[in-house]
Amino acid sequence: MLEGKKIVVIMPAYNAAKTLRQTVTELPNIVDQIIVVDDHSLDNTRKVAKSLGVQYIRHNKNKGYGGNQKTCYLTALKRGADVVIMVHPDYQYSPRLVTAMCAMLLSGHYDIVLASRIIGDQTTRIRSMPLWRYGANRFLTLVQNVLLNYKLSEYHTGYRGFTRKALKEIDFENNSDDFIFDNEILAQAIYQGLRIGEISCPTSYHNEASSINFSRACKYGIGVLIVVVTFRLNRLGLLKSRLFKHNSQHATSMKRAGK
Repeated sequence: MLEGKKIVVIMPAYNAAKTLRQTVTELPNIVDQIIVVDDHSLDNTRKVAKSLGVQYIRHNKNKGYGGNQKTCYLTALKRGADVVIMVHPDYQYSPRLVTAMCAMLLSGHYDIVLASRIIGDQTTRIRSMPLWRYGANRFLTLVQNVLLNYKLSEYHTGYRGFTRKALKEIDFENNSDDFIFDNEILAQAIYQGLRIGEISCPTSYHNEASSINFSRACKYGIGVLIVVVTFRLNRLGLLKSRLFKHNSQHATSMKRAGK
């Protein structure tokens, strides 16, 4: 625990057998519970997770990256988490930053914290991130900052933390099951007026690190643009999207479900 609050780390896993142990081992001792949700992996992720003593959940079919996160967040809320940190089990992001992220969330200043690959030593970031991905990241982030009327260094990191309050206020269960889930939940948070902070994070691009290919990245980029345009049209009163509906009913249903 940290400041008497229950800290839960969630790990959306797919074929993470080679890196799961190293990721779990480097988590700080403030973590109360680790939940690994295996999205029907084809390797030995199950065996490794069981040997580590984490809470292990396996989907009977692949539900996608967004679908995996939904299971992660809902399970963490049911387990009484006060703070939920998503750590990818592929060891692309440093697990040692969990304590700093939790401290930011428990400070009362932020509802969501993102571990950014962009702020900090730009030379290191540019050298480690594939050039086409870096360029796409900067372009999409610029468009998002303009249309969302917000200021973040990037919206595309998979290393992020939420307070219980934030997760209960965002209707993430109706979001996409694909990679665009990450951007939908941030756009919803901004629409709800939640406060987002950032922390600099070193990143490792190695052979076992998860990544999407160029064609899927293009699909993701188009999805990002659709999300932010939808956000802006809702703000202007020209559209009523399910993505940005008022969440009072959602919060009530979550409370009744004990989440």
